[in-house]
Amino acid sequence: MKKTLWSRLLICYLIAGVLVFLLLNTYGMDLLNNRLREDKTSLLIHEADLIESKYLAILNGENESLVNFNLQLKSIETFVGLRVWLVDVDGTIIADSKGNALQQNVYELDPNLLNENISDNNYYEGIFTEPMLSFTRKVTYNYDLSGYIILHISEKEITEKAIYYFDVINICFLVFLPLLFLLFLYIYYITAIPLKNLMKAAKQYSSGNYNYSLQLKGLNEYRDLGAAISYMSGELANLDAYQKKFVANISHDFRSPLTSIKGYTVAMKDGTIPYEMQDKYLNIILFETERLTKLTSSLLELNRFENKRAFLDITSFDINHIIKKIAESFEGSCRDKKITLNLVFSAKVTKVDADMGKIQQVLYNLIDNAIKFSHSNSKIKVSTEEKGDKVFVSVKDYGIGIPKDSIKKIWERFYKTDTSRGKDKKGTGLGLSITKEIIQAHNENINVISTEGVGTEFIFSLNKTSEEED
Repeated sequence: MKKTLWSRLLICYLIAGVLVFLLLNTYGMDLLNNRLREDKTSLLIHEADLIESKYLAILNGENESLVNFNLQLKSIETFVGLRVWLVDVDGTIIADSKGNALQQNVYELDPNLLNENISDNNYYEGIFTEPMLSFTRKVTYNYDLSGYIILHISEKEITEKAIYYFDVINICFLVFLPLLFLLFLYIYYITAIPLKNLMKAAKQYSSGNYNYSLQLKGLNEYRDLGAAISYMSGELANLDAYQKKFVANISHDFRSPLTSIKGYTVAMKDGTIPYEMQDKYLNIILFETERLTKLTSSLLELNRFENKRAFLDITSFDINHIIKKIAESFEGSCRDKKITLNLVFSAKVTKVDADMGKIQQVLYNLIDNAIKFSHSNSKIKVSTEEKGDKVFVSVKDYGIGIPKDSIKKIWERFYKTDTSRGKDKKGTGLGLSITKEIIQAHNENINVISTEGVGTEFIFSLNKTSEEED
C-alpha cells in the first residue's frame, strides 16, 4: 500500500479498533467480573449482619424460635437469591434455607470452609447444583464462639450478569466504530486536502506560474502556511522579474563598451583607421575598458553585501576631515561646470564610528551624482549635524531633481532616469545601490528628498563617537 496520509489514518483506525476491542474483552471483562464479585460480596456481608442480629436474639432467649428463623431464611433465598446455613460450633448445619443440607457436617463437606472468609467455586454434590461463591461469618455470644453463618450465591449468576453487561458494551462499541471512522475522515479532510492544495500550488509556483491563486480554508495553521507560500511566490515573481531586468540591463551596459572596443580594434587591425588616428581610438578603447572594470567591481561589491561577506572595519574618525578631502578630489569637475561646493559643519570636529573606507565611497558616490545632475553655475551643499548620539550627513544639490515616480526606484540596480541615461555615459546605475547597502550594513538609514526641477538632498546617519572614547 502506498504510504499516503489516508492509508496511515486507515491503519491507525483499524489498529485502534482492534486494540480497544481486545482490551474491552480481556482486561475489561476481568475488571467487570471482579467488580460484580465485590458487589455480591458486599451484599453477602450486609445480609450476614442482618441474619447475625436475628441469630443472636435466639441465642439470648428472646421470643424467636429456630423454626420461625428457618422460614425467614427461606424467604431470603426466595427474594434475594442467597442460600443460608446456620452452623454450630461442631460444624453441624442446624438451619438451611433450602433444607437439603440439615445435619450435614461442614468439616466433612469442606474442612477449609469455616476458616475462610470468602471462597469460590464451592460445589457439594447432592446439596448444590452449580458452583457457589461462599461467605463465612463467625458468630460470638458473650465473647464465646456460638456458631457460624454461611451464605452462598451462584457463580453462574455473576458470570451471566457480566456477559450481559459486556454484550451491551460491545454493542455500544460497534455503534462507536462508525463514529470513530467519521472522526478519522474529518481529520483526513482538514489535513490531507489542504496539503494537496499546498502541493499543487508549490508545483505551479515551481513551474513559473506565480499568478496561481492559493486559497485555503480550515485550520489557522494551514491558512498561515498558505499565506506564507503565497507571499513566497510573490517574492519569487519579483525576483524572477528582477533577474530578467538584471540580465537585460547588464547585457545593455556590457554590450555597448564591448561593441565599441571590438569595432575600433577591428578597424585598426584592417587599416580602416589610419595609424596617425589610432591614439584617439586607443583612448576610447581604454575609456570603455575602464567602464567595464568599474561595472565589474561594482557588481562584486554588491555581491559581497548580499552574501554578508562584506566585513566592516569600524574605527573612530573625523567625518568633517573626510568630507574636506573628498571635496578636494572634485575640484576639477566643479571648476569645469563652475559649481561651488559649500561645506557646512555644526562642529569643528565631528567624530563617528564607522568603516572609513566605505563611508568615503558613499560620500564620493553622492557628491559625484550631485555634480552630474547640477546645472552650471550652481551650488552643492555638504553638511554635518549632531543630534543626540547620531551624526546626520547631508549632500544637497539644486539641479534637475528626480521625477516623483522614480524616487523609489533609484536604489535599484542599473536604474537610471530617462533624463540621465542620455547624459551619463560613464554611469553604471549601481552607485546608489552600493551606497544604500553600505549604510544598511552600518545599521543606519539613508533618505532622499527631491523635487523635479528644484534639486535633490540625500541624508544618512552614523553613530557618533561617545565622549568616553574621545
